[in-house]
Amino acid sequence: MRHSPKCWLSAVLFAGAVFLEPRIAHAALAKSTLLESNVCYVRVAQTGKTLPDEIGAAISGLSATNPIAGIVLDLRFAGGSDFDSLKATEDVLVQKKLPMAILVNEETTGAAASLARDLREANAGLVFGSALTNLQPDIAVSAGTNDEKDLLKNPYGVMALTETNTTANTNLLPFVDVDHTTEADLVREKIKDGEQDDTTVQTPAAPRRFIRDPVLAHGVDFIEGVAALRLSKG
Repeated sequence: MRHSPKCWLSAVLFAGAVFLEPRIAHAALAKSTLLESNVCYVRVAQTGKTLPDEIGAAISGLSATNPIAGIVLDLRFAGGSDFDSLKATEDVLVQKKLPMAILVNEETTGAAASLARDLREANAGLVFGSALTNLQPDIAVSAGTNDEKDLLKNPYGVMALTETNTTANTNLLPFVDVDHTTEADLVREKIKDGEQDDTTVQTPAAPRRFIRDPVLAHGVDFIEGVAALRLSKG
């Protein structure tokens, strides 16, 4: 029995939909990594049913290797229309009871923008970036949309030499090096100053990298500042 072209087309489209569905379902979280060895960074691509589980798994995986001082939730360029998963996503983030920096820009839209507003209203963290509808950031800073896209790929990158504060639409100077001094850096300084015994073997320090993404740098600084304050009080 021969099938009509219409039947064959329907079968192909159905098979394609079944094949592609798992890929679409796992596209909520774009990236997760550790910054400065103790800051959990998660970048959202779009809201979706899998977002709470993906964020929870990312935080748990990163905290298994290093103590986490706080979370940077990057919602820049994020969107989505799944508002039903927002409450579960907020619960996952808030229950960690860690300082949180929420990064947004003019292209944070839809449910992702609502997530930023809800977290801010719940006093779960501070918002860094550009103003959104019904949401003014706690720290207003922008590197400009084009630069932010490049810096998302490489936060240690360099902005174009020709840019100025006016052309880059930023309230920061270009080429700002954000120096996050660690305990290891302090130890190396003591060694350089001669505060070590004769058996200490000096090893060459690895080249220091600086976060050039101004929005991300502000968020990381906030997390590190809160962590230092807690340490001093503890």
